[in-house]
Amino acid sequence: MGIGELDREAHVPEGTGAGAAPRTLAEALRARGDEGLAGLLRARPDLLSPVPNDLTQLATRAGTRGSVVRALERLDRFALQTAEALAVAPDPAPYAVLRALLTGDEGDPEIEAALPGAVALLREQALVWGEDDRLRLVRTARELLAPSAQHPSPTGLGPTVAEATAGMSPGRVQEIIATAGLPATHDPVSAVAALTELFTDRARMGALLDEAPPEALAVLDRLVWGPPYGEVTANPAPPVRWLRDRGLLLPVSARTMVLPREVALHLRGGRAHRAPEPVAPVVEAARDYRPQVVDSAAAGQAYAALATVEELLKSWDQGGPQVLRAGGMSVRDLKRTAAALDVTEQLAAFWLELCFGAGLLASDGEADERYAPTPAYDDWLDLPAAERWARLVAPWLVATRVAGLVGGADAKGRTLAALGPDLDRAPAPEVRHRVLELLATLPPGAAADPETVYARLRWERPLRGAGQAGQPRPPQPTGGAGYGSAVGAPARGAAGSDDSTTTGTGHAPGLGTAPDPRTDLRSRLARWTLAEAELLGLTGRGALSAPARALLNLPLAEAATPSDHGGRVELSVAAGRAATLLAPLLPEAVDHVLLQADLTAVAPGPLRRPLADSLSVLADVESKGGATVYRFTPGSVRRALDSGRSASDLHDFLTAHSRTPVPQPLAYLIDDVARKHGHLRIGAASAYVRCDDDAVLGEILADRRSAALGLRRLAPTVLAAQADPASLLDGLRAMGYAPAAESAEGDVLVTRADAYRTPARTAPVPVPDGPPAPDTTLLGAAVKAIRAGDRAATAVRKEPAAPVEAAGGLPRTSAAETLATVQAAAMTGSAVWIGYVNAEGAASQRVIAPVRVEGGFVTGYDHTADEVRTYPLHRITGVAELADDQV
Repeated sequence: MGIGELDREAHVPEGTGAGAAPRTLAEALRARGDEGLAGLLRARPDLLSPVPNDLTQLATRAGTRGSVVRALERLDRFALQTAEALAVAPDPAPYAVLRALLTGDEGDPEIEAALPGAVALLREQALVWGEDDRLRLVRTARELLAPSAQHPSPTGLGPTVAEATAGMSPGRVQEIIATAGLPATHDPVSAVAALTELFTDRARMGALLDEAPPEALAVLDRLVWGPPYGEVTANPAPPVRWLRDRGLLLPVSARTMVLPREVALHLRGGRAHRAPEPVAPVVEAARDYRPQVVDSAAAGQAYAALATVEELLKSWDQGGPQVLRAGGMSVRDLKRTAAALDVTEQLAAFWLELCFGAGLLASDGEADERYAPTPAYDDWLDLPAAERWARLVAPWLVATRVAGLVGGADAKGRTLAALGPDLDRAPAPEVRHRVLELLATLPPGAAADPETVYARLRWERPLRGAGQAGQPRPPQPTGGAGYGSAVGAPARGAAGSDDSTTTGTGHAPGLGTAPDPRTDLRSRLARWTLAEAELLGLTGRGALSAPARALLNLPLAEAATPSDHGGRVELSVAAGRAATLLAPLLPEAVDHVLLQADLTAVAPGPLRRPLADSLSVLADVESKGGATVYRFTPGSVRRALDSGRSASDLHDFLTAHSRTPVPQPLAYLIDDVARKHGHLRIGAASAYVRCDDDAVLGEILADRRSAALGLRRLAPTVLAAQADPASLLDGLRAMGYAPAAESAEGDVLVTRADAYRTPARTAPVPVPDGPPAPDTTLLGAAVKAIRAGDRAATAVRKEPAAPVEAAGGLPRTSAAETLATVQAAAMTGSAVWIGYVNAEGAASQRVIAPVRVEGGFVTGYDHTADEVRTYPLHRITGVAELADDQV
């Protein structure tokens, strides 16, 4: 709808009272109460950016293509089917006609019960306006949804007889009505009207089809539910000629025929859709478990998630892999990370993105940029386990980054990398919330059937994820070898078949194609959400857990439903409640291990933080599960000695934290490594080796493996090396020795390095899916401003004694006349209409009640802004008094 047309429609004709039927969308909006306007702005927040000046501008914006596309994408399937039916109905359409298009000749109680709600929803969103006897679809929506020569309708219907015969010669039209048994007319318009009347008369149309050959009826059967187009050969078969001669098929081009809409509706029994869906699919349970079993399983998964995150970030304590030039991790580094975690690459990408989204992982921003844990990771480690879990799941719930896309390709065919750009998908938070809410509709302990969840999501947003909005599709070619053998065969890529109503909504021109349930974004997001929720412990065995209900602010009682919960609370508060519920379910940390004679230690549960950190230095993790097994090796013991501990410290540590005696083999291992540790000393000359036992140094020099180190004897107890100290340490250790580094003063160096951390980083900000939903305060202020602006725009002016020049819709008077009028209004306390140009040159019209005029300024109450303002007189273009009934 053009802006000029909306401006014209927005004008209130003289004599249009409050009770008169609206003639335009602007009038329909003007007749709404404040709650109705607030509901429109809440449902379509893009209309608020910026706040419209008046209702005319609001109606104009509500009819723009981009805004209408966004509104249609957020309709559920039945509301969309209602809009599609209105698009193929006469304009305007009585409610009875709309109901007949959806219920057909036989009627349908479910549709009749749901239709008022669908019409009310379309009205609320300003996609439909008018009374029930004159329902009008917004023109832009009609253009998007109605059939045309370029694209079929989502209903599978074709053009009307009048549209299909628009370019036909009058003689050909007369031939058609004559063959159909209709009397000749004097002009093509009446001939088309007579043919339309025949096709819409059920009795006469039935009699005409009774005469049709069976082969002709078969042709109609193939076209009736769409696509309505088919190709013909140069010499069509007799059944096709029979249909063509009577107008039951009309030519679109030399080789293409179309089934007129009126004929298709007769064959369909009056239905616009093959399968209207007035009721949302029900989410069904696949299995039932006791709620306690579900919560226990979810808690186990939550603990495993914490352990995985700790293991991942601990492995990057000294710095992670490099950042690619284009951003993200390389495929090789992702494979290494997956191998270290013993998971698939897709799961590794999920854990990486989870840490990144929680702000625990980031790039360091250096010239040789690498990934590393952030300082927030150290703070996170100090939290109780349940709170650490909440710090992971709360950002995941609102994140727009989608780990499931890793490994796929972007629009240019480039592979999407983990932690890289282009992984944001704005619908992700909405889908995650909705999937979990659908799981919550089942009784506690019930695991949902995933297919029913996907079906429900597709019903609720059938057009979301259907492709790039706003791009018109080219005309659809039609296939078939000709009507003689394959008339009506659906074309390759042809759209509009109403068969899709069983799995989609067909095609919406300008909205993209109907989403494929296997590949559309929302279905994939739903699948990933179910899998990720299980990994995070939000679900257990496929059923929603009690902590997840608290995270979503849903009721926990068995008899409650999601609709019972009150207003939304802050996510951080909800996450705290979820952590409180999860804490008792997590295994309690233990302060001991069980030492075994095979040089292993078994941790019977999660270890307390100081014990876990110390044991991870002294031993290597061999296996994980319900109990973690650590193995002691010469290398791990040497690592503990390098960190500054002595052999006696290690013996005391094991004795204090083991419920079993320290096995003799382990004690011998520690003493043996400690006996050799530090016997050789390496310092910085370039590097040197010193040892009190010159025989050991002679043994090293005689060993062929030391040749690469460039050793030579400087003194009986000192060897010099060409290698640096670190390489010398590694080389001698590889030869089986246990050297220790020393400082310039001769003291043993503790080689434990500080953990590498990035500078302080903030977590990635989610990409919004359109404008944010306005709060109550903003809605109230916006409605008040729009009402005030509308009063100013529609106020009736008093006819001046002398003509008032107007420029650009603003009054224009001389400076003397302006000053006199506002002074008189200030004395009498009346309101006036002014034109005003601000410092930026923007012109507007306002209704003010002047209270003071002095110093070149007028101060008064601005009805448009609903506040007292001061205006320079030289910026007022003109002034006019209001009619007495407007004051």
